[in-house]
Amino acid sequence: MTDAEYVNIWMRPERLTYGRKPSYSRAQITEAAIRIADAEGLEAATMRRIAAEIGAGAMSLYRYVPSRDNLVELMADRVMGEIDVTGMPSGDWRADLTRYADGLRAMWLRHPWIATVQRSLPSLGPNQLLLIERLMGVLDAFVSIDENLGLMAVLNGYIEGTVREEISSAEEFRRSGLSESEWMARSYPYVDQLVKSGDYPIFTKIVMEARQPHLSRDDQFRYGLQRVLDCIAGALPSMAESPMSAHGEGREGQDGPGQSRSRPPKRASRAK
Repeated sequence: MTDAEYVNIWMRPERLTYGRKPSYSRAQITEAAIRIADAEGLEAATMRRIAAEIGAGAMSLYRYVPSRDNLVELMADRVMGEIDVTGMPSGDWRADLTRYADGLRAMWLRHPWIATVQRSLPSLGPNQLLLIERLMGVLDAFVSIDENLGLMAVLNGYIEGTVREEISSAEEFRRSGLSESEWMARSYPYVDQLVKSGDYPIFTKIVMEARQPHLSRDDQFRYGLQRVLDCIAGALPSMAESPMSAHGEGREGQDGPGQSRSRPPKRASRAK
């Protein structure tokens, strides 16, 4: 194939069939790029910087990774390999999808630069292909492939949207020099003014009654995840009931902190 026919890095042989043995590997280059991106952001992971990290000439790296887009493909696929899908499908779809969701979120938080990677077309690297096989295999016995694709899109949309906001918020707090509690304290006079105006009844209800905004990030994520999984459950046949659901496991916080499904939640009282 010619260079023009390679649409992703995986179509290009890592080693040429002629010439001397390569001094480096894609894996070495990718690991160096990830170390730099983790510490300083994706933009810092330039070919020149990576070359300095591994002791190579900047131009020589293009023999291994022809473009920056190819480099980002390699980096993204490498970190996707950190998501543990061993043993999936296990027979308990809800437990499997919960484990995947927790693993994907943890990977994004370890490598926040992944939130800046903008790619719509699939690269189909080895780790992405493994995720497709294991993750979509969880629901394969219960729904059509099109329904499976749709449900996975819903799940991934929730995970990625939530974690992207989490990463963005952390960056905003970092730039402000304030902790989350300090920022809230400084915002209080304005929020109090809005509440006392009486012009914003729904906003006032959020401020005075909502419990979710006061949960930890972990609990907020799990709270929303359980609702996404409930939506997925509604699309599955009854025979697909998860053992976790049948025994009431993994449902902590499903109806809100400290709430029970058998009675309406009590409204939180707050000192004004």
